[in-house]
Amino acid sequence: MRNPDLLEQARDAFAAAGLEADFQALPPECIRDRTGELIKAGDLDVLVIAGGDGTVGSIAGLLAGTDIALGVLPFGTLNHFARDAGIPADVEGAVAVIAAGRVRHVDIAEVNGRVFVNNSSVGLYPLMVRDRERQQEHLGRGKWPAMARAAGRALWRLSKWRLRINVDGETAQVETPILFVGNNRYETGLFGLGTRASLDEGQLFLCAIKARTRTGLAKAMLRALLGRLDEARDFVVISGREARVDSPRGRLHVAADGEAMVLETPLRYRIRPKALKLIAPLASDAGAS
Repeated sequence: MRNPDLLEQARDAFAAAGLEADFQALPPECIRDRTGELIKAGDLDVLVIAGGDGTVGSIAGLLAGTDIALGVLPFGTLNHFARDAGIPADVEGAVAVIAAGRVRHVDIAEVNGRVFVNNSSVGLYPLMVRDRERQQEHLGRGKWPAMARAAGRALWRLSKWRLRINVDGETAQVETPILFVGNNRYETGLFGLGTRASLDEGQLFLCAIKARTRTGLAKAMLRALLGRLDEARDFVVISGREARVDSPRGRLHVAADGEAMVLETPLRYRIRPKALKLIAPLASDAGAS
């Protein structure tokens, strides 16, 4: 955990809730190894991760299919997974959820074995992430200014990818700047844009943007900001449990939970229904509030 103030807030909140916890502040590159050691030791019932979506996704893959429940302190930048699970963004609220101890079984997804809890994408977005990371490393730019610059460059150089997508036996040929694959369905309306109503429907949600020109993509982005996306006009949409994405290219830039990588084709996506035990408010809790 990089922020010592948040660590102290978490310690105080756990103590106030009467919870005993062994706090370990680790650099991001060590978290997976340490989690593997704890799982192998066999004396772990609950693991609480303080971090963002990328960290949560990497640990979710280790815990999936085990009896260990995952708790989340959303200390990242956007915390989409925690938000969609109903976990409060503040430390005290998140700890209160952990103290309540309600366990939900939620889905995880994976691409070529790499687990993600939110979404994955092919095309412009992973290239933007790579560009942003290079700017941060070599030019010292902040995350958001670097991402804005990367988005502008990606739009100007607009590229398209020819993909053949097979989902549960249904095939679609697309030429698209961005293929988006969600762990469950994402909303496209004004008041729910970029959120999910469910984390346990057991479905991948694939959207290929139809825009093929800079102007078309810019208009689609504007409609997204205004919450006026129209699936019939803007996307090729397919859903299912397994997907295979073929490309003339032997390797593709792919993002998963905001982290970029290069994977060999074909890309094989699948969803693992209710594979993860998550400490989070139950749907009935939201309905009662």
